[in-house]
Amino acid sequence: MRIYLIGFMGAGKSFWGPRLAREAGFRFFDLDQVLEESQGERIDTIFSQHGEEAFRQLEKDCLHLLTESHTQFVMACGGGTPCFLNNIEYMKQSGKVVWVNPAVETIAQRLTTARQQRPLLQSVTDEELLGYIQKKMADRRLYYEQADLRIDEEPIDLSAVLKSLLHA
Repeated sequence: MRIYLIGFMGAGKSFWGPRLAREAGFRFFDLDQVLEESQGERIDTIFSQHGEEAFRQLEKDCLHLLTESHTQFVMACGGGTPCFLNNIEYMKQSGKVVWVNPAVETIAQRLTTARQQRPLLQSVTDEELLGYIQKKMADRRLYYEQADLRIDEEPIDLSAVLKSLLHA
């Protein structure tokens, strides 16, 4: 089984993903990290030098390559991954999609200290952050809601998640 974790940046996908993979006995991939390693550049550099459109194409290519070369994994996807180039449809056809969805205030708190590593947040001030997250979440909700399972609470009960996915 392939399990894709989606949700807004700072939702906890890269935190919970390795733990869920360990629980399932699967390999873990962080899509952003794999993309950076394959390109030899950080995501913020790819964004600034090549633009978001080029980044999204690289992201899609990396998603497909990992999916086509592995039958079992847990993958933490970037916050925008499901929203571009029919990625959500591809993920749903090839595996199970889990939306990690903590409270917006929790996400804002996490992102306050990590903004410089997030290309889409580099020009957002502290005062603008919560409103920015709320707007982006509203824009992406249509894609996130297509997930097979939605998790709103932390800590995540990993055994319950696996059980739900196996019976979905």
